[in-house]
Amino acid sequence: MRTVYEFSVKDRKGKDVSLKEYANEVLLIVNTATKCGFTPTYTELENTFQKYHAQGFEILDFPCNQFGQQAPGTDASIHKFCKLTYGTDFPRFKKIKVNGDDADPLYKFLKKQKGFAGWDESHELFPVLDKMLSEADPNYKDSADIKWNFTKFLINKKGQVVKRYEPTEKIDNICADIETLLAE
Repeated sequence: MRTVYEFSVKDRKGKDVSLKEYANEVLLIVNTATKCGFTPTYTELENTFQKYHAQGFEILDFPCNQFGQQAPGTDASIHKFCKLTYGTDFPRFKKIKVNGDDADPLYKFLKKQKGFAGWDESHELFPVLDKMLSEADPNYKDSADIKWNFTKFLINKKGQVVKRYEPTEKIDNICADIETLLAE
C-alpha cells in the first residue's frame, strides 16, 4: 500500500523535506489560506497541535492560493501572519497547488486515497460554499478535487490516509479520530 512517506515537499524556505521524517506520527495535512472565512480555523488547529503534539501528532500546513486568491502573500509573509495572528507552531510548507495538472504530487495522492467527504450542512458557511461551487460546476460533489481552503487529511502512524475532512467539519470530530489513532 502506498503511503505519504513516498513524498517529499518543500518547506517554506524551499528546502526539500521527506515525509519519512514524520514516520510513526499521526499527521493532519491541511491546505490553508490567510484571507478566508475559514482562516480562524488556525486557532482550532493550533489548539489541537498543542494538545496532541507531545503524544506524536503533527500538523502539516500547505498554503494554497487556488480558492478565491485567498493566500496571496509570499511564503514568508504567510508564515509571519500565522505566527503573529494565531501563534501557530506547527510546520508550514511552501505554497502549492492542490488541484489541476500542476497540483503537488502529494495532493494528487491524497485525493486519490480519499475523495470528497461531504459537507456538514449545519455549518454557517455551507450555504455560501454550496451555492458558489454549484454555480461553477453543478456536479462538483462528484470530483475528488479539493473544494476549498482548510480541507484536511488524517494520516495514521504507518503513513496511510485514514480520513478526509471538508472545511465545515467540527474540530471535535477530528480530535476524536486523532485520539483513536494516537492510541493505536
